[in-house]
Amino acid sequence: MEMEKSNRGRKIVVAVDESEESMHALSWCIDNIVVSEQTSDYSTTLVLLYVKPPPPPFSPFDVADYLLGNDVVASMEEYSRKLVESVMSRAQAICTMKYSNNINIKVEKKVGSGDAKQVICGTVDKLGADMLVMGSHDYGFLKRALLGSVSYDCAKRVKCPVVVVKHQETN
Repeated sequence: MEMEKSNRGRKIVVAVDESEESMHALSWCIDNIVVSEQTSDYSTTLVLLYVKPPPPPFSPFDVADYLLGNDVVASMEEYSRKLVESVMSRAQAICTMKYSNNINIKVEKKVGSGDAKQVICGTVDKLGADMLVMGSHDYGFLKRALLGSVSYDCAKRVKCPVVVVKHQETN
């Protein structure tokens, strides 16, 4: 198994979302992990993973259709699609800006839907990723207690190394 991994290179899942923290983590990953391990016969696959929030517990044809009408539901779906496109194009732009032709890197984009912790951990396991990279929102104790920490839960659950990159504010 180890020989197979070294031949195919490294597969790194980077969780991306609308936040600056996730884009900083992607940039940090390319600068500090991807570039440092490059050789002519070794490639890295970056899997950019975006997780959409879970759909409402009712069908759009149930309560939403009755209360909101088809136009509002269609608008919400269009907004979600544009948000995914926006996040992925920002992430792709960072990848393009960071690597040049002499770096052997492949970028894949994946979009999941549901609970972020479950989707991220499931994707990492399914892909057999070698590493998971995530940004940290650096919530304080109270926010973390109320909202939970996706990075903490993922670090406990996945089998591969997890790198949580803190975004350092520049004043």
